[in-house]
Amino acid sequence: MSEENTTPEAAGEEQAAPAFAIKRIYLKDLSFETPMGLEAFNLQQPPKIEQELNVQVSKIDDAHHEVVLLITITAKVDDRTAFLIEVKQAGVFGISGLQGVQLAQTINSMCPNILFPYARETIDSVLSRGTFAALMLPPINFDAVFAQVIQQQQQQAATENAPADA
Repeated sequence: MSEENTTPEAAGEEQAAPAFAIKRIYLKDLSFETPMGLEAFNLQQPPKIEQELNVQVSKIDDAHHEVVLLITITAKVDDRTAFLIEVKQAGVFGISGLQGVQLAQTINSMCPNILFPYARETIDSVLSRGTFAALMLPPINFDAVFAQVIQQQQQQAATENAPADA
């Protein structure tokens, strides 16, 4: 009696198993400015902290992506900038076996989640060396940010495809 193997591999339809690997994490760019100079250290009121966050993705080849987490922190008193930090924390990630939404979520959520603690440590270290108090940035839920972007894109697509009233 012979056994038939009906798995996709046996049928010659090999499916690539999803794979994810961190190949390298590095600081791509760093800028620190104190435009107020010494005056920034004698402030009577604490500065207002503004944070900007962005993700840039570059496809290196079919299995590798460079993901760059850009964080800009600006501390202002009134309209004057006490300090400004711009960090580009980057990583090269090996990603295979994922497509569509799964790939987009991995690149835009999982990779920034990995990079964020490195960027946060860099920001705190630079502030400390500049003799400012560390900020201790709170964690960011990149899954929620990604879901919000997808929802906004879907709403925008629905609005663009809606029939115009005559």
